[in-house]
Amino acid sequence: MADTLREILLDPSRRPAVVKDLHQLVDAEVSDKSGVSGMAVKGGYAVLKKINAGFVPETIDNMLDSFVERAEPFYADFQATGGGSLADYFEGRRTEVADALLGVSDARAAASQRDSVKKVYSKLRPQAQKHVEEALPRLAGVIESHARTAA
Repeated sequence: MADTLREILLDPSRRPAVVKDLHQLVDAEVSDKSGVSGMAVKGGYAVLKKINAGFVPETIDNMLDSFVERAEPFYADFQATGGGSLADYFEGRRTEVADALLGVSDARAAASQRDSVKKVYSKLRPQAQKHVEEALPRLAGVIESHARTAA
């Protein structure tokens, strides 16, 4: 495995594939949502995609450096522990990891010039912690997959 998330996820030769995989992760997570909160997530996501079909992958690409910066300490600690799966590691620190990642999106939403983005994000944010925590196993899978190709 590569030593850092920066090496794994931000390498210019791998970045487009990373963005594509993360976009697929978001699509899968949204698709899996159910119940009332799931309907809200699906509705908000549909609005974002309707506003601009490229919004989600563009946003992932634009935010990837910040996400990697926030997640890097967790990955370094995982590497230092020397074993197990990244999914298990994230599960044991799910609140901390989700908080770190949400810090990026909170700042970006607040800085957005699009009122529609701010409105949708503010409606979805109360449940975001739970949704990000639920996505951590898939995120770990994306990271581990790219770590194998980076090795």
